[in-house]
Amino acid sequence: MEGDPDRGETVTILDSDGDFLARGAYSPLSQIQVRIWSWDESQTIDRAFFRGRIQKAHQYRNLIGYNWPMRRLVHAESDGLPGLIADQYGSTLVTQILSCGVEYWKDDLVEILAEEFSPEVIYERSDVQVRKLEGLSPRVGSLFGPEPADLIEVEDQGILHWIDIKTGHKTGSYLDQRENRKIVGALAAGKSILDCFCYSGGFSLEALINGAGSITMVDESASALKLAETHILGNQLDLEKVTSLKGDVFEVLRKFRDQAAQFDLIILDPPKFAPTAALADRAARGYKDINLLALKLLKPGGLLASFSCSGGISREFFLRVLSGAALDAKVNARIQLSMGQSADHSSNLSFPEGNYLKGFGIRVE
Repeated sequence: MEGDPDRGETVTILDSDGDFLARGAYSPLSQIQVRIWSWDESQTIDRAFFRGRIQKAHQYRNLIGYNWPMRRLVHAESDGLPGLIADQYGSTLVTQILSCGVEYWKDDLVEILAEEFSPEVIYERSDVQVRKLEGLSPRVGSLFGPEPADLIEVEDQGILHWIDIKTGHKTGSYLDQRENRKIVGALAAGKSILDCFCYSGGFSLEALINGAGSITMVDESASALKLAETHILGNQLDLEKVTSLKGDVFEVLRKFRDQAAQFDLIILDPPKFAPTAALADRAARGYKDINLLALKLLKPGGLLASFSCSGGISREFFLRVLSGAALDAKVNARIQLSMGQSADHSSNLSFPEGNYLKGFGIRVE
């Protein structure tokens, strides 16, 4: 280390011979001391650089057809902007600033987002654990425009959504599950469904749109269940088909097991059990428990849609957990579906860690 750069300042990385390798943002407290901005020695890291990266991220979403009013516009490392998340909910952008480098350039980045996308509001949800690893304090609030409403109403492809951008999970919604909700929902016609960790009811909403017979939604948050019911009623769907259960999913699954309850389709979309690989073994027990219980609750021919968003658990590791759960549940099961995050959350081949969401549709016989 030469000199005394400020936290987040751009530094040059050289190899042992003194030859140029890259430029990146300095983070003295993190285990990742430099996050790369560019491998190009001729590239100046300035406002124009960040505008170009944001424009390229926008162009990519439009190229792949993700020009809907609800989408991820910037996906951190995979868009060459490590530490920056920007999600769009209609005329509102929600950002997460997760690294020292993005913190250093925050004012410029907010101005560029405002100029490029012309939102009415840019709201910050930098209240996640990873900021502590960078030595940054959590922060929430408006960065541009007026104070937003508690719930943002957005119509997307004929479906009304109410997004809690101030206190909801992530930036307010699980945009990364968009395509999976449609895949699973298309299999819901006439089925009895158990939607665990339902949050604001995204999977249940798609299932009802596709003619589900009955749905039991489970979440430990009363406000999440209320928001899920708002989505169902607001889209003029039949709430009488829905039972809402507030409680711990592990306990609810055990209760259903003891009651010999059965379902045609079970959805497991839990929060992160293993943010890092160091926690994978401990998290595996939790994943195995809920999947074992769910497999025992399926009717013959039923489908389990099981997901893991834990970055510390690989797709292969998750499959081994599901295999162990099926073995202990004494069921013959096969993989019908393999799922991942939606295309606006695509991961760069140089950053495989960005491919964090794993999902499988397991059919039991």
